[in-house]
Amino acid sequence: MIAIHNELRNSSFQYLWINYCKENNIPFKLVNCYDSDIVEQLADCNCLMWHYYHADPKDAVMAKPLLFSLEQSGLKVFPNFNTAWHFDDKVGQKYLLEALNIDLVKTWVFYDSKSAKKWIQETNFPKVFKLRGGAGSQNVQLVRTKTAANKLVKKAFGKGFPAYDGWESFNERFRKWRLGKADFKEVIKGTVRLVKPPRYAQVMGNEVNYLYFQEFIPNNDSDIRIIVIDGKAFGIKRMNRENDFRASGSGFILYDKDSIDEIFVKAAFDIHDKLKAQCIAYDFVYDEHKKPLLIEISFGFANGGYNDCVGYWDEKMTWHEGKFNPYGWMVELMLKNGN
Repeated sequence: MIAIHNELRNSSFQYLWINYCKENNIPFKLVNCYDSDIVEQLADCNCLMWHYYHADPKDAVMAKPLLFSLEQSGLKVFPNFNTAWHFDDKVGQKYLLEALNIDLVKTWVFYDSKSAKKWIQETNFPKVFKLRGGAGSQNVQLVRTKTAANKLVKKAFGKGFPAYDGWESFNERFRKWRLGKADFKEVIKGTVRLVKPPRYAQVMGNEVNYLYFQEFIPNNDSDIRIIVIDGKAFGIKRMNRENDFRASGSGFILYDKDSIDEIFVKAAFDIHDKLKAQCIAYDFVYDEHKKPLLIEISFGFANGGYNDCVGYWDEKMTWHEGKFNPYGWMVELMLKNGN
C-alpha cells in the first residue's frame, strides 16, 4: 500500500497522486508526516510519497530527516535520498555536480572574507550572486562591479542575508499582477510580509558565513527546464523577465516542441543516469558554443506550470505527442521492484 502525506497545497503533487491512485484502483492511505507516531502509521505500507515544500517551516525542520530515516529502514520513499538531499541547496549541488564531472555553470563558494576578497580582485565581472536556497529566481542578483561584490562579502561575513527578502517578494508579486499573471491579493500578501515575514524565514534564520557566485553566461534570453522521471522527459522554455537576465519564475513560458533544443533533453537524460534519482528538474542555458550548461537542479516544481506541455521524450529520444501524467509516472515508479 502507498502512503501519501495528507496536505494538499495547490502547487503540490499530493492530490494528483491521490487522483491517479483512485482512477487506477491503486491501494493508498493518507497519513500525517507531522505526527509523532508517523513510523507506526506506516507499518502496513510499502512506501511513502510526500512532496514537501522548502518554504514550509515544519518541512524545513523534519522532512529530510524523516524521509531518509525511513529509506534507511528499507521503506521506499519519494523523494529518496539521491533525489532530494540536495533540494534547495545550491552549495551542495555545486559539489555533487562537480564530483560527477557534469557541465555546470562555473561556480565558486567562499567560507571566509579573505579568500572571497582575493578572488574578487582577480576575477572579472559581472557575476551572479545567489543564496543556497530559494526558487523562482529568489535570492539571485547580478553583481556588476568589484565594489558591489565586496559589499556582499561584508554582509555575508557580518549579519548575513535574510532567507526571505520582503522587498524582492513584493516587487515580484507586483510585477506579476501588472502583467495579469497574479491576483491583487498577492500584492496585498506581499505588502503584509514587508512587516511580517513568513514563519519559515524565522526558522531558517540568516544565511551567513558563506558566499556563492556563478559565472554570468551572456546571450541567453531564456533558460530550458527539462524534467526527467522514470525514463521519460518533458520540458519548457522560460523566457527572461523584461530587462532582466533571470528566467525562473518569470511567467513567460513556451511549450511547443520546437522551442526546446533536444540537446538539452539528451543532456538531462545523461545527468539523470549519473544522479540515479527518481525525479529531477534540470535548468540549462547555452554556453558560448551553444552546448548545454547546467545551472541547478530540483526534485520539486509547481505542477501548474506544466499542464500545457504537448508531449514527452523517452530515453531513445522518441517523441510522444499529446497529454501525459507525470504524477502517475511517480506513482508507477514506486510500484516497481527496487527503488
